[in-house]
Amino acid sequence: MVKPKLEKGLVHVYTGNGKGKTSAAFGLALRAIGNGFKVFVIQFIKGGFDYGELQAVKFLPNLELRAFGRGKFISKMPPDKRDVRLAREGFELAKRVIESGDFDIVILDEINVAIHLKLIKLDEVLNLILNKPKHVELVLTGRNAPAEIADVADLVTEMKEVKHPYASGVQPRKGIEY
Repeated sequence: MVKPKLEKGLVHVYTGNGKGKTSAAFGLALRAIGNGFKVFVIQFIKGGFDYGELQAVKFLPNLELRAFGRGKFISKMPPDKRDVRLAREGFELAKRVIESGDFDIVILDEINVAIHLKLIKLDEVLNLILNKPKHVELVLTGRNAPAEIADVADLVTEMKEVKHPYASGVQPRKGIEY
């Protein structure tokens, strides 16, 4: 394990129906690597297609990213077994990365959605939060953050949609939404 840069790592939650949860997490990651911190991002549900974050990390030192998903909208309950398997793989990696203490900041992008869709169990995520090494800063993003997660977090930010271009027919744009 490397010498920790943080004496006490906090737990952040970025949730809500507005745009900007992942962007906020990546903003924090960018600031952190600029100060010599090591950051690991694990993306749940995302993956399966080429999007900006996957390209950007190639140019950023001290930032690792792994995506676990098929890049498909999940609406079927119970969820497809492939989605459950990929989320499980991502969560197992998250446990190893966090427990190792080798990274200053770990971002679990869209994990709240994975919990909401029952791809990952809430109690497992709570256990991970409560037992993380004390110097690891942990960020959980995604809509529908469970109240139990918000209760144990140090910082909770809710992004609220006021107006969105999708409502007027603007489709997701490369470099802006993905």
